[in-house]
Formats: sequence, structure tokens, C-alpha cells
Amino acid sequence: MNKHALIVAGGKGLRMGAEIPKQFLELKGLPVLMHTIRAFRFDPTLAITLVLPADQFTYWKWLCEKHGFNEPHQLVAGGDSRFQSVKNGLMAIAEADALVAIHDGVRPLIDKEIIENSYKVATEKGNALVVVKLKDSIRKQDLLGNSKGVNRENYYLVQTPQTFEVKQILKAYEIAEDDNFTDDASVLEASGEKINLIEGNYKNLKITTPEDLIIANALLQ
Repeated sequence: MNKHALIVAGGKGLRMGAEIPKQFLELKGLPVLMHTIRAFRFDPTLAITLVLPADQFTYWKWLCEKHGFNEPHQLVAGGDSRFQSVKNGLMAIAEADALVAIHDGVRPLIDKEIIENSYKVATEKGNALVVVKLKDSIRKQDLLGNSKGVNRENYYLVQTPQTFEVKQILKAYEIAEDDNFTDDASVLEASGEKINLIEGNYKNLKITTPEDLIIANALLQ
């Protein structure tokens, strides 16, 4: 099946304390988002759809001109939530009989091998969710403030890409939006589908705080 990448970048970056959204902050001389798009360009046949708030289109196009960034991509306006933004992006993909890797725009350090494996597993099993094991001990706290240690071996940190058959995930997104949908896999899971986990890596961090940008710069050295 043909392969698509749906890159979603609608954050405002409030925790970064910056004047511009985090996807536009510079990482080794280029906006974070450009690194993310180029991470998927190892396969020239892969079609990329970028979802941005409509009021950021002009700024993004200016950045592309400034940096001579000419990687082919389709630009789609996001919605009022990540759920709506992903749905808009999926509806813009013309072919249903294809695969789509949905990826956070602020995860620029994703490895080619992980992307390739996500498409491979999604081809075989219908979907693939990138995860990593927890490094630290964890505790669960109840509403009364009481906490209890839990076995970290039973828990994973979820990353992206999350890769699906287009027709399958588009059908799942017909459901009403719910606060319990924390990612695309949880939307598909609500339709009754089993989620298949694949191994990611810790380098695939999501740039959310100033510390994350420092780490990303170090990893790119």
C-alpha cells in the first residue's frame, strides 16, 4: 500500500515560554518542524500532509522561503483540538487503501528504522503504536492523596508515529470526540480494535519544555 505521513503541529508552546509556537523554534539553524518533515523524506514516494492552525500558514510559508525549504507537502488547516486536527488531516488524504503514520510535529529526532518498522507492522496487523518502557519507578495516587507503588513493567510511554490503515483510522474518527482520547490509538481502540505495540527509543523526545530543546540540540551534535 502507498504510504502517507500526517504531521500534526498545532501547539502554542506555552510551557516553552517562547514568543513563537514550539514547532517554529530553531534547532541547529532550522525550525523544529522542518527537521521532523525531513525525517520522513528517506522515502521519496511517501506523501506528507502537514496540519497547522490556519493563522500560522503565512508564517510557515515565510519560513520555508527564508530557509529554502522545498520538501513537498500538503498543508491542511487544523481544528480546535488535536482530535479535530487529525480528523481534518485524515480527510485530506485522497486514498483510503493506504497507510498513514500520524506523528507529532515536535518530535524531530524520530529514526528511519522506527518509521519503517511502523509501516511494516501496520501492513501486517493493521496498526502499530511506538512505545518505550519506563526507566523510573512509578506510583499511583488516589483522590485522597494516598499513593501506592505499581509495577512499571506493565506500563509504557507512548510516542509517535502511530501508524494505521487509512480506512480503518478514518472510520474510527467518526466517533464523537471524548476527553479520554489521549492519542490516535485510543480513538481506534474505542472502535474495538486491538493495538499493536512496537519498540521506540528514548531519543524520540517530544519538545515541550526549554530543557527538551537543549537535549535535542545535544543529540544532533
